[in-house]
Amino acid sequence: MEYMGNKEYWDEKFMQRGDKALEPEASLVNSIKYFKEGSVIDIACGDGRNSLFLLSNNFKVTGIDFSNKALERLARFAAGLNYSIETQQIDLNIPGSLKHIGVFDNVLINHYRLNQEQLKDIQRHISEKGILFVSGFRHKHKADQKIRKEDLIEPTDFDLLNNSFDLIEYIENDDDRGFFVTYIFQKK
Repeated sequence: MEYMGNKEYWDEKFMQRGDKALEPEASLVNSIKYFKEGSVIDIACGDGRNSLFLLSNNFKVTGIDFSNKALERLARFAAGLNYSIETQQIDLNIPGSLKHIGVFDNVLINHYRLNQEQLKDIQRHISEKGILFVSGFRHKHKADQKIRKEDLIEPTDFDLLNNSFDLIEYIENDDDRGFFVTYIFQKK
C-alpha cells in the first residue's frame, strides 16, 4: 500500500477519479453555522468537495493543494457550476509555504495535519472572530502504511492556540473510514 502523503499518489488518484466531485465532509455540512460570513481558505483542498459546498453557501473560496491535477479538477467543477474560485498550488511540506496566503474569515483544514510551525503561522491568516475548522484522523485511528502516526491529530496539537482562540465545538466520529475528530475554534 502506497503512502498517501506524496504528490505523485494524489496526482494519480485525481486522474483516475470520475467526473463528479465527492460529497462534502459531513462534519463541515453539520457545522457550517459556525462559519463567519466572507472568505474561506480550504487548505489541502484536493479536488474541492468542501470548496464547492462553501461556494454554494455564498463564501468566497480560495483552495490550495500541492496536486495540480486536483486543482484542475476543482477549477473545472467550479466553472461547471458557474462559481468563481481562486486556487493556488502550494506544497505544505515546504517550510513557510503558508506565509503569503493572506487573511481569511475562515480557515478549513480537512484530512490534513498541519505541523506546529504551520499552526502557529495560521493564526496570522484568520481575521478577528474568524473560524479555524480542523477535521481529520485522530490519534485513536490505527496507523498503517497509508496513514502514518504523524498524520494523526493529537489532542495536544492545538495547545499553542489557547491564548488567541476559543474552542467552540469538538466532535468525535467513528465510522467505516476510521476515527475522526473535528475542532472548531474562533479567534478572540
